[in-house]
Amino acid sequence: MTARLIFIRDLELIASVGVYEHEKRYEQRVVVSLELFVDDGYDGRSDRLELVYDYDAAIASVKETISEGHVNLIETLAERIAERCLEDARVEATRVRIEKPDVLPACRAIGIEIERRRRRR
Repeated sequence: MTARLIFIRDLELIASVGVYEHEKRYEQRVVVSLELFVDDGYDGRSDRLELVYDYDAAIASVKETISEGHVNLIETLAERIAERCLEDARVEATRVRIEKPDVLPACRAIGIEIERRRRRR
């Protein structure tokens, strides 16, 4: 098995997320970071994109999940993103971090981080 860590740091997007009325009324910035633990079978020599996990697929998954509509909890959003990433059979595990940078002026961001692994069947 060829294991590889693919990461996407600080992908800044606009999302409809939050439990408070102002959060339901107005979209806000979220910053998403992913780590994907991948078995991609790359031989290290062929230099062909189709032989590796394309990080654009993970970015597309994040954007699609966020575009599906309002979510009350960033925990829920993180779970949905993790599920989408794990739909690709090469992804063995993922770590999803979501930050809301504009919530509290006294800190840079608040957020959560989860790690999920593929369930063996």
